[in-house]
Amino acid sequence: MNRLARCTSLALLAAFAASAPALAADYPTKPVKWVVPYPPAGTTDVLARIVAAWLTEKMGQPFVIENKPGAGNNIGVEAVVNAPADGYTMLLVNPANGINATLYKNLNYNFMRDILPVAGLVRTPNVMEVTSSFPAKTVQEFIDYCKANPGKINMASSGSGTSVHLSGELFKSMTGCNMVHVPYKGAGPALTDLIGGQVDVLFDNLPSSINHIKGGRIRALAVTSEQREPALPHLPTVGETVPGYEATAWFGIGMPKGTPRDVIDKVNAEVNRALADPKMRERLAELGGKSIGGTPEDFGKVIAAETAKWASVVISSGAKVE
Repeated sequence: MNRLARCTSLALLAAFAASAPALAADYPTKPVKWVVPYPPAGTTDVLARIVAAWLTEKMGQPFVIENKPGAGNNIGVEAVVNAPADGYTMLLVNPANGINATLYKNLNYNFMRDILPVAGLVRTPNVMEVTSSFPAKTVQEFIDYCKANPGKINMASSGSGTSVHLSGELFKSMTGCNMVHVPYKGAGPALTDLIGGQVDVLFDNLPSSINHIKGGRIRALAVTSEQREPALPHLPTVGETVPGYEATAWFGIGMPKGTPRDVIDKVNAEVNRALADPKMRERLAELGGKSIGGTPEDFGKVIAAETAKWASVVISSGAKVE
């Protein structure tokens, strides 16, 4: 390389280095697409829209929800994995992303390699709920009825491999209940059929079900967390009847591998401001959500720990993708 070419290259590199912080400081300069890998109305969608409204207001550009359901979360994840790593495509990260690493044998991506953790949002319990006409009113009555009627209970889920599905599979393996899994493309359609009596039981994320529970359209039997849920303090935990049972859902934001760190840090800081806001905390608490927050690395540790936990559940329960 001659002297002129060398100087030109160094100048270009210096210009890029000088402009990178400015670009990150100005981010976002156009709408940001936030992929939710489920249909509208489920917990992931409800949560994303609440947080997107905050980010839109505070960051000066629309954060636009794009619902991209299908293939147990994988269609939405692949869309983000293959998107430009420029900060303008985000993923609503959820338990299926940890579960699918074991449940699916031939994924076209490696989640922990290809999606960078940006910010943790909330952790929520699931709730074991039945159609309002179901004969059981407690977890023990449900188990007794199930064992007296093996294979006759239809267990809905928001899709194969979701925390809703695996919470049910864990219950089946720990109680010996024989139930038929009926996967849906999201919690919204599953809830609609539960309310209508087309299916019998659902281990749904609390935020998408809580208003239906309070409105008497479905009957909650128990929450799946280790402790009782303040939003529904009268409900027992499943573990009070089935010792050792515990399952919670967790949600956050991810971006494609290669996204600039300062862009990630900017979104992370704004999410943490949102989670510290009293009105936002109150809104999330009403939905049964407890803030995660922290650094991108903190959220990465959550993803790694949950991936390991659900791997053992998938293997021990023998869960399969329908």
